[in-house]
This record gives sequence, C-alpha cells and structure tokens, in this order.
Amino acid sequence: MKNLSLIINAVLAVAVVILFVLVLGNKSNTATKQFTTGKDTVISGKLPIAYINIDSLLLHYQFAKDANESLIKKQEDSRVTINSKAVQLKSEMDEFQRKLDNNAFLSRDRAEQEHSRLLKRQQDLQELDGNLSKQLVQVQQKMSEQLRDTINSFMKQFNKDHKYQMIISNTSSDNVLYAEKGYDITAEVTKELNERYTKK
Repeated sequence: MKNLSLIINAVLAVAVVILFVLVLGNKSNTATKQFTTGKDTVISGKLPIAYINIDSLLLHYQFAKDANESLIKKQEDSRVTINSKAVQLKSEMDEFQRKLDNNAFLSRDRAEQEHSRLLKRQQDLQELDGNLSKQLVQVQQKMSEQLRDTINSFMKQFNKDHKYQMIISNTSSDNVLYAEKGYDITAEVTKELNERYTKK
C-alpha cells in the first residue's frame, strides 16, 4: 500500500513538473528564449538591447558636422581678432621703444603717459582674449546640449515601438568591449537623424 502511494505521488509530481514546463514554456518572451540545464542558463535569440557608436554618429550626423564647423569658424574669427590687435599693439610698442631710445618725447610725463596707455591696451587685449575664450566655451556647451537634446528626443521617437529595452552609447569602445554586429544600430540611427535634420 505504501509503495503504491509512493508511486502515485511520484507520477503526480512528474505530471506537475511537465505541466509547469508546458505552461511556462508557451509564455515565450518576445526578446529571448531560455533553456536551463542544471546550474547554467543558456540564452538564445536577440536581447532587446542595442548600442550606438557616438564617435561614428558625430562624424556622420550633419547637425553635428554643421555645429562643429560653426564652432571652428568662431574660433578662427576670435583668433584673427586677437592676432590683428596683438600685431597692432606690438607695432605701437616698438614705435614707443624707438621714440624712447631717440629721446623723441617732449617730456618724461609724456613718455610715462604713453607707456601707461600701452600697458592698458595690453591688459585690454588679454581681457578680450579671456572673454572670447569664455564665449567659445559657452557656445561649445550650448551646441553640445542642443546635440544631446536632439539625439535624446529622437531616440524616444525612434524607439516608440519599444523594440529595445536599453540603448547604450559607446565611445571608442569604452562601454561595449564586444557585441554582435546586430546590436550596433549606429548606421540606422544616423540615417534617420540626417533625414529628419534635412527636412527642417
């Protein structure tokens, strides 16, 4: 009697395990299929994760290229402004030194006034250089924010079907050391970003 009870319990336990496997096995996750063998879990199928190579995106995204060219032009304009004022100031300082060497000033006071004026111009030029550098940093930060906002708002639209649970940014292989080619969506995202940018 005890043996019969044990056999029936064993059969019922096996039946419960089979039903459990069948019921849970039919609820297939859209992202992955899992197979368990002992302690190890083997995952097959594609995970709902993707990554974007930011270096490549910035290299090929037209908005980023335009912003970079605009920043370079501002830097060149600043450099030209500073250089032309520096050349003019150097010329005046050379002229001052020549006059001083030849005793061309009418009085010592007049020489000191000219020296003070040139020192003030030199300080003004250094101040202008600092201000222009600060403005360039602010412009660069603003462009970076615009670029980040553009990409972030686009990514929400891009992933409106919730195809991906996570999209990672990768810069020079810093974050993603290895990934299958199918997880890299850089080209697709860059193409759609450029299409949207040219429509504006």
